[in-house]
Amino acid sequence: MKFAGKVWSLLVGIKDALALLLLLLFFFFLYMVLTMRPSAGDIRGGALHIDLNGVIVEESRRIDPLTTLLTGTPPMAEYQARDLVLALEKAVTDERIDAVVLDLDRFLGGGQVHLQTIGAALDRVRAAGKPVLTYSMFYGDDAMLLAAHASEVWLEPSGAAFVAGPGGSRLYYKELLDNLEINARIYRVGSFKSAVEPYARTDMSDEARQAMRALYGTLWEEWQATVRKARPRADIARVTGQPLEWVTEAEGDLARAAHDAGLVDHLGGRVEFGERVAEIVGEDPWDDLPGSYLSTDFTAWIANAEPEKQGDAIGVLTVAGDIVDGHVGPGTAGSARIALLLDEALADEDIRGLVVRIDSPGGTLTAAEEIHRALARHKAREIPIAVSMGNMAASAGYFIATPADRIFAEPETITGSIGIFAIVPTFERAAAAIGVNSDSVRTSPLSGQPDFIEGFTPEMDGIFQATVEHGYADFVDKVARSRNLDPAEVDRIGQGRVWDGGTARQIGLVDQYGGLPDALAWVANEAGLDKGNWHARFLGDYETDYASPLFAMLSGEGGAASGDIFARAAMQQGLLGSRLAEDLERLLSARGAQAYCLECPPLPQTSALGQKSALDPQRLWPSLLRRLLGPDS
Repeated sequence: MKFAGKVWSLLVGIKDALALLLLLLFFFFLYMVLTMRPSAGDIRGGALHIDLNGVIVEESRRIDPLTTLLTGTPPMAEYQARDLVLALEKAVTDERIDAVVLDLDRFLGGGQVHLQTIGAALDRVRAAGKPVLTYSMFYGDDAMLLAAHASEVWLEPSGAAFVAGPGGSRLYYKELLDNLEINARIYRVGSFKSAVEPYARTDMSDEARQAMRALYGTLWEEWQATVRKARPRADIARVTGQPLEWVTEAEGDLARAAHDAGLVDHLGGRVEFGERVAEIVGEDPWDDLPGSYLSTDFTAWIANAEPEKQGDAIGVLTVAGDIVDGHVGPGTAGSARIALLLDEALADEDIRGLVVRIDSPGGTLTAAEEIHRALARHKAREIPIAVSMGNMAASAGYFIATPADRIFAEPETITGSIGIFAIVPTFERAAAAIGVNSDSVRTSPLSGQPDFIEGFTPEMDGIFQATVEHGYADFVDKVARSRNLDPAEVDRIGQGRVWDGGTARQIGLVDQYGGLPDALAWVANEAGLDKGNWHARFLGDYETDYASPLFAMLSGEGGAASGDIFARAAMQQGLLGSRLAEDLERLLSARGAQAYCLECPPLPQTSALGQKSALDPQRLWPSLLRRLLGPDS
């Protein structure tokens, strides 16, 4: 029996060892698959195929596989604007690429500045004698802004192309808060700081309406001017001025209406589109399916399109998304993470200058202060510092731009919004309504304060307001000193008002028009670097790995599903849910004093289109409970 037991133990040991070996081999194989990258041999030539199945952003977020698996919601695919420009620039000079194909069927948009920059790169592709073709079932404003730069715009015969222009409605919650007996205590400075209006009013103030009309009017004029220049045959005036008559004249056939108005060139399905591309670049010798053509995928192309790195380095710090406290990001501007990147770069003697690329609607004042102090340490080193503004650099986004020696923006950039606010809800009326009462013993006016059930004392209210006013005065002072303006003048153009880049330049908030390349060139010149003897070094070692199978697996279904005009209208429900959730989050979260631009269009990353509704109980209620019960719940 002892011998049999030993044999059995040996067999069990062998089984366990084999199981462990197989498990290790499985994980090794999985790692190899997920980290495998295309080689130069994967570049087949033909058409550079770019499937924009998501949004264009300044800085993409990291994909968290665990969160994705637990929530069952694939993340929206995000494409960095600078990567798309790099890919197109390489296509201009590479003889293997004969054309560029943009698949916009699941494209969800990007900021106007990003789209203008990519459109200019598409123009350079066409100027090199290489056609640009686009295909989609639906062209909205953002897709149309890109497609206008194409040689041929194709539309699915059952699809549509619509131009709506910027603007729309906002939600106001004062009456709801009154019905729920919730007291939204608002502390603010600035006549135009309309970020607090949804909680204090039932409609838009005259000041907010004035600012938004001016801002959206400028953006709309720039959009029309760009499209008319790139696509002069498009009858934008008729499409936007008489939309019902335009569609009725085509007997409700939206695709034909788009073609008649010159928004698109051809009506056809994917097979017909593919056959047209094949006429230009040749058929795919490895694929005999109808509509196939020789192509190189964007993932393989960008993986082998490294920018040149010659000479000295100019650091590029990206501040994208909401500016918040902590080590958050990329894709969100966590102040601790960004300050660490700056301090690490400070010790690098190879960095001869710094460009801060900002694409943010603002955030908390404490986070902005931390980034501002880190930039001041670079300024003390006496290296040239420039700020390059993307789609927006408003409120806290402008706050952190003040240490710069020169500020660059585009006419479509949204900036300014110099103002501070804070919102703190208290529940004294709600508690009384359900029979919860409170009584207190105080040894000073601040004993037990802030009390969210009994309410705030006048002294507590006064301290909160004084803190916000002090933050605003500091904001104004920093702008006045950095821009060589009188504080009274800064206060006049401040007050929380948002400005477009063109007006911001006229009033002194911006120095000159230009994008990131212009800011880099200026810094290089100020640092005494010869042309061609420097390169940009993006601070932080994270870059989107589009070529990773993990990215493809997790983001492949994250874009919007292709659909007609009714499907696109249904997607707005997700955007509405996202807006409601974000407004509730702003009310209930303990973010502290904020410098935030609510007038600014939402960043593409925050859009809920193509994803599970933000009002899904599985996502919303746990968040609200945590806010209501406190940080230890």
